[in-house]
Amino acid sequence: MSETMESHGSPGPPEPASATGEPQPIPAFAQRVAAQVARAVVGLEDELELCLAALLAGGHVLLEGPPGVAKTLLVRALAAAIGGQYARVQFTPDLMPADIIGTSVFHPGEGSFRFQPGPVFAQLLLCDEINRAPAKTQSALLEALQERAVTVDGRRHELPRPFAAFATLNPIEHEGTYPLPEAQLDRFLLKVIVRYPSPEVEERILAEAHPRAPDATPGELGVTAVSSPEEVLDLCRRAAAVRVREDLCGYVVRILQATRRSASLVLGASPRAGVALLRTAKARAALQGRDYVTPDDIKALAAPALRHRVLLDPAEEIEGGSVESVLARLLDSVEVPR
Repeated sequence: MSETMESHGSPGPPEPASATGEPQPIPAFAQRVAAQVARAVVGLEDELELCLAALLAGGHVLLEGPPGVAKTLLVRALAAAIGGQYARVQFTPDLMPADIIGTSVFHPGEGSFRFQPGPVFAQLLLCDEINRAPAKTQSALLEALQERAVTVDGRRHELPRPFAAFATLNPIEHEGTYPLPEAQLDRFLLKVIVRYPSPEVEERILAEAHPRAPDATPGELGVTAVSSPEEVLDLCRRAAAVRVREDLCGYVVRILQATRRSASLVLGASPRAGVALLRTAKARAALQGRDYVTPDDIKALAAPALRHRVLLDPAEEIEGGSVESVLARLLDSVEVPR
């Protein structure tokens, strides 16, 4: 088991929101963060936008992709850009719950036990290869993901704010892995697929990466804090205030019902999936400078918000179908509000 905790931030406070002291627009925040992340990560602009949307919606993210596509570096650079504390846990078959949430340690000088926090007490937590740990250890995260707190020896300990967990999955390797329970998958707001880059982007990656030190940190690559956890919390509150028309709630319900009626799925999306979809759609609207949600926001986020919350029928999989193709068909079949 390997774990690290880092505190990211610039020597001074982040640059002022505006000349008048008013909060900067959320798109300006996104542009500042994206510019810093780009100093360490080539490409992945769409994936970063989804991660920012989840962060502003107060949720967690599953990052699925083959090894070597910069999933870990993306999260580290994001933590550095927002000035948040970052921690990483390498999930292994022998990882114990206490290795994540912490444990009570006896101090002979005091004659009492004192709680020693684990790496979960960070603002951005990277759970690397989360499916390599057994279900008992994976379930240790459930309370943290849902309630932003952990309970040890009957005492509740609040996590720092903001708190977001990013868990990586390797879709290729299955030996030595444990499937994530549906209850835990449902706690992740989005599942983001990180694919291999295009040839043009891969050429840029090679050109920029080969002169770097193999163990270069985001800070050594020039990433500095252009925000703060306090600003992120304020942005979360502002994103939550984005307006949603009543007919858009009906649109989301029709999408959910379509997943439950589909013969291609053995498990449809739950009401919590609908809440997650709307919350993230509000964050996407805020990132684009709008105070209202459009049907396009919902359509753009339907797959990331639902793909890990539905189960494909085995017969559909044998015929070459996928969750992505089924969701795309269902979205096309549902009437879109004007």
